[in-house]
Amino acid sequence: MTLPRPPAALPPGISPPAPGISPGAAFDSPPSGRGERAALPWREDALLGGRVRLLQPLHGYRAALDPVFLAASVAAAPGSRILEAGCGTGAALLCLARRRPDLVLTGLEIQALPAALAAWSAERLGLAASVRVWEGDLARPPPELRLAFDAVFTNPPYLAAGRATTAPDPQRRLAHHEAEGLPLNAWIRACLARVRPGGHLHAIHRADRLDALLGALAGFAGDVTVFPLWPRQGQPAGRVIVRARKGARGPLRLLSGMVLHPDHASGYTPAAEAVLRHGAALDLDPPA
Repeated sequence: MTLPRPPAALPPGISPPAPGISPGAAFDSPPSGRGERAALPWREDALLGGRVRLLQPLHGYRAALDPVFLAASVAAAPGSRILEAGCGTGAALLCLARRRPDLVLTGLEIQALPAALAAWSAERLGLAASVRVWEGDLARPPPELRLAFDAVFTNPPYLAAGRATTAPDPQRRLAHHEAEGLPLNAWIRACLARVRPGGHLHAIHRADRLDALLGALAGFAGDVTVFPLWPRQGQPAGRVIVRARKGARGPLRLLSGMVLHPDHASGYTPAAEAVLRHGAALDLDPPA
């Protein structure tokens, strides 16, 4: 099924760039003497060594490394329909689109400004034909998205409702804190509702919430694979990537994962650098 392109939507008080000034021009070469760069409520960040140029809000939540690793975990057959639930400004969505231009990708984001920025970034990168972004609520998705995708990938809010100090910025709050009506188990079930039987769900989350994530999958998905991300050798994992197959009953596999930083040095390990800079995929199916 081909999805129609949703109109770009922006919240009240936020306007697109002035006529003749595209978002790209405003960031790549600021016009002289008129201050357009300062007036725009977003900035441009580079991912995958500059292969992805991402528009993000100047203030509030901005994507970091987790979406890049999440995108690297997704493997699918050419032509597969993939949904990112809670795509934000499109970091994971566009990283996956750059690595796998043969996929049909859809992003769903509840906040208007990040959704619009994700759509603009896709157009600027020449990915509009394979990437569509919708503004909408995962718990009540637009009718056009109530179909079965081959896979769903997601970076849910990390902080449980009522268990941490609430961020004052509304965009940061929605990105980091679970909504009262959509805790982690409900978020995961809503994602699984969009996956076809036998399809996969990919999620990245804090390692200390792995038990809650696995509990949300229990009885609904199996063949679970856990891929830890270790800050340094010998340190506890900070993040885990979890892949599960809807309707399956296979056992859990705990992989060795990846160490991100070398001991006693700054920067990234060669394996992490390959993902972050060169767009390498993570191997979630190594030989036994």
